Amino acid sequence: MSMLQQLEQAEHQALSELRDVRDLEALRAWKSTYLGKSGPIAEVSRSLGRLSPEERPRVGQRINAVKQQLQQAYDELEQRLIAAARARELEQDRVDVSLPGRPVVAGRLHLLTQTQREIERIFGQMGFTVWESREVELDEYNFGLLNFPPDHPARDLQDTFFVATPPDAPPVVLRTHTSPGQIHAMRRFAPEPVRVILPGKCYRNEQVTVRSEMQFSQVEGLAVGQNITMADLKGTLAAFAQQMFGAEAAIRFRPSYFPFTEPSVEVDVRCFLCGGQGCRLCKGSGWLEILGAGMVHPTVLRNGGYDPAQFSGFAFGMGIERMAMLKYGIDDIRWFLSGDLRFLEQF
Repeated sequence: MSMLQQLEQAEHQALSELRDVRDLEALRAWKSTYLGKSGPIAEVSRSLGRLSPEERPRVGQRINAVKQQLQQAYDELEQRLIAAARARELEQDRVDVSLPGRPVVAGRLHLLTQTQREIERIFGQMGFTVWESREVELDEYNFGLLNFPPDHPARDLQDTFFVATPPDAPPVVLRTHTSPGQIHAMRRFAPEPVRVILPGKCYRNEQVTVRSEMQFSQVEGLAVGQNITMADLKGTLAAFAQQMFGAEAAIRFRPSYFPFTEPSVEVDVRCFLCGGQGCRLCKGSGWLEILGAGMVHPTVLRNGGYDPAQFSGFAFGMGIERMAMLKYGIDDIRWFLSGDLRFLEQF
């Protein structure tokens, strides 16, 4: 059989089989069979070298003509099959616009954010302004101006993260409490009276346990003016406790010590689970510790720009996690930053 006869036979067979192709997968298999490198057209092309110089051009032209005809037939059928497949897909995926839409799951505020906003709302009603201060502080603001001398033992109570600085630069720390904000606020408003709360993150190099985290949140409170007394502090915190924990909440002061307040107190709220009778939550005492507070130390007032002879003030600091744990009965501080949706979706 001559090469021209082989080409005619291959062309006829290819076009005959192409009429039976019904999908794209079969079409691509057809192309591989007849137009691929192992197909009959390619086999004839590889045999051109055996022909005489006179026959070679005629057979070569016929090879090109067959290739073009089969490729054109392939392209036309491919377009028809693609269009048919698209039409079937649109028919099957038809959307009924009259059906109700799927509900979108709304996000929610983190429990710490909810608790912080509740604290801000309560103190906002009492005339306190929310004021933010920096998380990276000079050692002077975090300790020195708050009446912590360099060798003061109270520094050992807060294992501090120090930020790398040049040898001749003053020490820089991640703040260990929100109290440095007191100095910034007083220097901003002095000699006018000031009443602010300062929420924010704090950092201490502590072992992570059910009661302690390396990162936690606090709210600092500060009021400075003339004739402010411990009675004002107690009234303010009593009003806060009643709005935060319920109208029946009662507080008590216990003597304590903080370098930046004098006198200093720890503040407890009557256990709202047992009503002061003693239970597992309050460990039988009938009281739950909620915050530390006191009258602003004269040295701190002076460092903030106020004359202690004319001005007095009170300050307090509370942990936001502590407030949420008490209010909602949470027994492990690690839940707050765990990212566990099973915990977060409860609030």
